[in-house]
Amino acid sequence: MSTWTPGQSHRVGSATELDLASKWADGSMSGYTTMWVVAVAGEVYVRSAGGPDRPWYRRALACGSGRIRAGGIEVDVTFDTASTEAPHDAIDAEYHAKYDRYGPGPVGHVTGTASHPVTIRLVPLDTANPTGEPT
Repeated sequence: MSTWTPGQSHRVGSATELDLASKWADGSMSGYTTMWVVAVAGEVYVRSAGGPDRPWYRRALACGSGRIRAGGIEVDVTFDTASTEAPHDAIDAEYHAKYDRYGPGPVGHVTGTASHPVTIRLVPLDTANPTGEPT
């Protein structure tokens, strides 16, 4: 496993939306799901706006890895269930700063204590040369 470079976490975290696909056991990918994304302290996070029963979230937990596209970067990632260690207050604040323009309803689905257990930290598998990253 590797970590995001500062430029990568900024580009992915600054994107308005992120596309996420899960990798099946046979190596194939699920379809992409579009969602909001934030970066906090060099880490990249997504949350399940509909709670733990959303199909993309269940697939991510079951598969453990996949691929994301955002900010011109496409890279394979693992899905780390960061619910206990994540800086939830900072993640909430970043979601508010970035998405409050859409109103309290949508942002309320990805902020607050109910959203903390469905937080996933996206951990890049190879940041040496992801698609879209200058070499």
